Amino acid sequence: MKEHRMVVGALLPATLTASLAQTIVIAVLPVLGPELDASATAVTWVLTAFMLSSAVATPVAGRLGDLLGHRRVLLACLGCFAFGTLVCALAGTLGWMVLGRALQGVAGGAFPLAFGIVRTSVPPGRVPGVIALLSTMFGIGGSAGMVVAGPVADAAGTRWLFWGTLALAAGALAACAALPPARRTTPGGRVDLAGAAPPRAPGGRVDVARASLLFGVLADLRFMGRRALVTTNLATLVAGAAMFGVITLIPRFVQTPPAAGYGFGAPAAQAGLVMLPMALAMLVATPLAPRLGRRFGSRLPLQAGAACAAVSFLLLAAVHERLWHFHAAGLLVGIGYGLAFASIGNLVVEAVEPDRTGVATGVNTIVRTVGGAVGAQLAAALLGAGPVPAESGYTTAFAAFAALAVAAIAVASAIPRRSSVEVGGDLREGDRL
Repeated sequence: MKEHRMVVGALLPATLTASLAQTIVIAVLPVLGPELDASATAVTWVLTAFMLSSAVATPVAGRLGDLLGHRRVLLACLGCFAFGTLVCALAGTLGWMVLGRALQGVAGGAFPLAFGIVRTSVPPGRVPGVIALLSTMFGIGGSAGMVVAGPVADAAGTRWLFWGTLALAAGALAACAALPPARRTTPGGRVDLAGAAPPRAPGGRVDVARASLLFGVLADLRFMGRRALVTTNLATLVAGAAMFGVITLIPRFVQTPPAAGYGFGAPAAQAGLVMLPMALAMLVATPLAPRLGRRFGSRLPLQAGAACAAVSFLLLAAVHERLWHFHAAGLLVGIGYGLAFASIGNLVVEAVEPDRTGVATGVNTIVRTVGGAVGAQLAAALLGAGPVPAESGYTTAFAAFAALAVAAIAVASAIPRRSSVEVGGDLREGDRL
């Protein structure tokens, strides 16, 4: 029990810090531009660099963890993150800031590595609850980043966002360093660095066709064709697009000046605080997901979460004249997010063997990030290109994301109730698409 608490106590701050860092710059991009002498278009690389780096590092870190040990690779990712945060705090130009953010993005691997540590270090009966809690850290940290960025930047300046994050990273690194090494899940696996060098064709040219297979050899993604994984990842993509799309709409709506005929003219700090009920609701809903999953299967809380999201989005489409409308809708979104994404983590873990936990959860984390990016772009497209969108654009967007949430419910119905790996069997015919 003591070791179990130690593992959870170390992994929670690690995953929270990684997710918080992704969104903490969103509210302050308009301020960072002038500070770094960068245009409004160029400064968006401060966000994009993190996401691109994370997309590359997440599955690779997960697979390296499966081969070399999840704790060892997690420490390397957190060390890289801490160094990147220091670079950001000291950066005086856009180039250095983008470099620091790219180094920070390596911490995206913290999620699959944390899942791998849990599966090899936590008693089996407690694994679903811990996986659910770690999965929700993705949303809680992201929401917290948007909540605290404005007040911290207003009070102390943008650089203290990075100094504060560095302190969190140092604490997480120290806690994870104190974890005992977990038992190996693979029989003597290793990474052949010499074989990973880009293969060359006659004449010394790089053989592009063979080089393109290197990542597939490292990650070995063939097992991702299992029905449980394909349907879970598709549901993750659709649900992620719906929920993240609305999360990007809410702060923009409440910051719109009332002269536009809607909106509240809230400053950045107050707009971030609108997200607070959502984050609190995630914490309350997360423990319910594994309890429902043990009794009814993990896909039920996913569907229930998507249903909560659909209802809240429809409510916002119908009524959005008062600030409390957004607080109430945020509570429902938080419950939906907590149930849905806590269950998704367990659905992935249940569908694979322990030695594939890292790469499987890494791919799912990327799918979630891609879904969020798609949702954000869809939200921007539905609002139009004008500086102040029409109120009808928000109404249409909220309704469209409600439809996406309903689609996520339908996709989730195709997820097998129990995977063959979970019940200890081999893949059956029909387990693979």
